[in-house]
Amino acid sequence: MSDASGQADIDLRGLAEFTANPYPYYEKMRAVGPVHTVRTDEFERVWLVVGYEEARATLSDPRFTKDWRSLPGAPEVDPIFLNMLELDAPHHTRLRKLVAREFTARRVESLRPRVQEITDGLLDAMVPAGRADLVDALAFPLPMTVICELIGVPHLDRDRFRGLSNEVVSPTSPEQEAEAVRIMGEYLRELIDDKRRSPGDDLMSALVRTRDEEGDRLSFDELMGMAFLLLVAGHETTVNLIANGVRALLDHPDQLAALRDDPGLTGGAVEEMLRYDGPVENATFRFAREDIPMGRRIIPAGAPVLVSLAGADRDGGRYPEPGTFDIRREPQGHLAFGHGLHFCVGAPLARMEGRIAIRSLLERCPGLALDTEADREPDWIPGMLIRGARGLPVRW
Repeated sequence: MSDASGQADIDLRGLAEFTANPYPYYEKMRAVGPVHTVRTDEFERVWLVVGYEEARATLSDPRFTKDWRSLPGAPEVDPIFLNMLELDAPHHTRLRKLVAREFTARRVESLRPRVQEITDGLLDAMVPAGRADLVDALAFPLPMTVICELIGVPHLDRDRFRGLSNEVVSPTSPEQEAEAVRIMGEYLRELIDDKRRSPGDDLMSALVRTRDEEGDRLSFDELMGMAFLLLVAGHETTVNLIANGVRALLDHPDQLAALRDDPGLTGGAVEEMLRYDGPVENATFRFAREDIPMGRRIIPAGAPVLVSLAGADRDGGRYPEPGTFDIRREPQGHLAFGHGLHFCVGAPLARMEGRIAIRSLLERCPGLALDTEADREPDWIPGMLIRGARGLPVRW
């Protein structure tokens, strides 16, 4: 199958090697051009942008829409998907403005002592055993606890929510995904009703009552969408930032040794972790509003487009020796948190959690290493959204 330019689709269906390590595939694609059509287990045909400059431009190009409801024949969607991530200006601008009034740098910074306290408590429980699955012991419970407390749901059944969230970001089937969305929607409705009746000093209560200067406020459906986005994106990305980052360190003993010797490198190390093997492999869908030339190709109007953050951040045209993990590298504008209008609102919190988790882990576990006795291959998360594995056996 080929398009008008005569270039064939790249068939990625059933390729376990691609899920485990997509970077060689992205490198081969970039050698040919910055954008390709691909076929995957999820999609019959989708345009994939893999070049850094083209990816950065696409993320801020108004000729691409995020709002699939504007497309002909678009289906009705659950209110939990009515969030900033899936909207264009001016709707996105309005919602982000209302959220920014409450999700401030001051609020995030005020969480620092609590993030350290949670991290210390998790490590207190983990360290005596001498080995653990780092995802279960630290990478998941840390951001999940932080976002639950921030939003005001400290008693959430986190293991159950983890299963629902996994089903939404990497569905096992359309039926299972729909059921997860239904259950999550019911929970969020109850959460918002509770915040309306008994508001606290948490972020969700603040979003319920916030108004701008003109009196605008979030509707019930918009509150549902915001709660969904904060809960899911607020932990999924940071789980894999921590786990992927530790895996990269363990795979590169020289970099691990350098970071142990100089904890002051932690901030730069986290930025390199985000660039080298970040938690979001591809940004969520965009759709071409019109025919758009890119490289030697033309993306046709209405076509679905994925921007490969992972592919772009390994582009040799932007980064010298892009496949080298170097914690002293200058960040140079990596795209791990996106770019433009939809740049991740939670990036400062994710960075803080990542820095505290990595630094504290290496201080408490100076002999940290992969647990080869676990004798299991990584269980890579399927799909093209989240990059990571469901476990990371380590010992110290």
